[in-house]
Formats: sequence, structure tokens, C-alpha cells
Amino acid sequence: MSVNPLKEDSVAAAEENKKVKSTFREYVEAIGMALLLALFIRTFIVQAFKIPSGSMIPTLQIGDHILVNKLAYGIRVPFWDHYLAHFKSPERGDVLVFIFPEARSKDFIKRVIGVSGDVVEIRGKKIYVNNVLQDDPHAHFEGDGGPGAELPIRDDYGPTKVPDRHIFVMGDNRDRSYDSRFWGFVDLADVKGKAFLIYWSWDGSDRWVRWERIGDLIY
Repeated sequence: MSVNPLKEDSVAAAEENKKVKSTFREYVEAIGMALLLALFIRTFIVQAFKIPSGSMIPTLQIGDHILVNKLAYGIRVPFWDHYLAHFKSPERGDVLVFIFPEARSKDFIKRVIGVSGDVVEIRGKKIYVNNVLQDDPHAHFEGDGGPGAELPIRDDYGPTKVPDRHIFVMGDNRDRSYDSRFWGFVDLADVKGKAFLIYWSWDGSDRWVRWERIGDLIY
């Protein structure tokens, strides 16, 4: 009984082609799963943000790259701008990222000063909540200039009561921050998450890496 070498070659080529296709499919599936996992993590768990302005100096510097815990307050459904489930509400002192009320395509980062029901007042740059002077260790002042410098509400504001399901926020760099003093309150449904870590930082002008800031926790 003779063997057709052409037939053998054809079978071998088919088997080899099948192996190549199988390997290619495995790579495609692996890449697809990795992309889906990355998208899931970014959407529901952790998201990276870059700090573009000095409104949170000295806590956050221009050029800091931070991670935000999107599960800190609950499960938020993207594109719906609402929470599917709430775990807790933001607390005074939290540094969080939220949708800017005046331009919803932008994200802002500020510190929570007052929560629902609080009466917030600023007297000579000092913060009072419910008529109690607040310990304000993160506050930083650079003097005249900055957004709203000509408006008295920058240094003397309120008293104003924070509405239900809203928060009052300010930047740590009080003389250079455009915040709730000027445009009002943040709806809790617009809070994206709580900032917790600086994972990369460099000076924007000459790209000098700030090694000492990498890995710092955000308080």
C-alpha cells in the first residue's frame, strides 16, 4: 500500500494552520479579557487623574498623577450619573473628585468642608462649621490675586446651610481655588470617588520627576 506524500503534506499543513489559528485566538481572547478587566476596574473601582492646576497646593501639586477610589462611597453607574448603591457619604476633610457643576464635561478635585445640614461660614479666611471654628491644617494662602480675589465671598462667606444630599467643597490653596464659595454646592450624585494615592509626579516645566511624592497617601 503506497502513501501519497502530497496528501501527508496537506494534512500536516492543515494541522499547523490549525495550531497557528488556535494560538492567535488565545492571544486575542487574552488581550480582550485584559481590556475588559481594565475597563471594568477604571469604570467601577479605581481611576487615574492628573492634577492640572494649583488649587490644591500644598496637598496636590501641578503634575501629580493620582488614583481615585470609585467604590469609596458606593457603586456609581457611568453615563447615568447616579449611584446604584451607597456605602457611605463623604465626610469633612475628604479629598474627592466630582463633576464640575458649571461644565459637566470637566472633573474637579477639592476637599469637603461641609456636608448636608452643616452651616458653613468664613470669617477673615477662617472656616466655621455650625458656628464652630475649624482646625484647618491643610489651608494654604498665597495672598492677593487668584479667582474671585475682588469678591468679598472669597474671604468672608455665608453663613449658608448645605442642602440635603449636597456638600460644600474648597481647594486647600484658598486664595487660588475656584470652589463652592463661587459656584455653590456639589450634588452627591456627581461625586466620582475619593482620592487616596499619588502614583506619579513630575514638574510640568522641565519634566523633572518628584520621586519623593510617588507613593504618598492623600489626606
